[in-house]
Amino acid sequence: MTDKNLLPIITNRRQVAKSALFAIEQIDLTFSNGEQRQYERMMGTGRGAVMVIPMIDDETMLLVREYCAGTHSYILGFPKGLIDEGELAEQAANRELQEEIGYGSEQLEKVTELMMAPAFFNAKMTIYLARELYPAKLEGDEPEPLELVYWSIKDYKALLQQADFTEARSIAALMLVRDLLEK
Repeated sequence: MTDKNLLPIITNRRQVAKSALFAIEQIDLTFSNGEQRQYERMMGTGRGAVMVIPMIDDETMLLVREYCAGTHSYILGFPKGLIDEGELAEQAANRELQEEIGYGSEQLEKVTELMMAPAFFNAKMTIYLARELYPAKLEGDEPEPLELVYWSIKDYKALLQQADFTEARSIAALMLVRDLLEK
């Protein structure tokens, strides 16, 4: 019988590939029932990432349309980015707002943490709701200006129908924030 709460034992691990952005690790595992398997996973920095749903007013969200290399397309979503070394998640959220939309936030509220593809990648993303925005601009790493898109949260169903609003993290964040604001 297998103990579902007993994690497999990692008997060996090695890096099998590396790029400027990713490293791939191969791990040898022994499960509690004696079965052995080899898995591959992407290694993250361990610092995580943030996504922010900025509210210009009580009803209007601000989204960005930006190029996504994975799909070679422009995708509509919320400001997001990696947490820099030595930075707290809340600091990263405020920095990303300033880099991507030209606003800072006086009121950042943590909504939740999401895991991204946990079968292959150890990376979490902290979702924030940003209110009380003020103009503040920081230079970001985007190669071109991002298109800003204003959208009423009351019209979220139309946003879900947008052909370029398909990123699962943005959809999850939208629904969580919508529920939070309805309370």
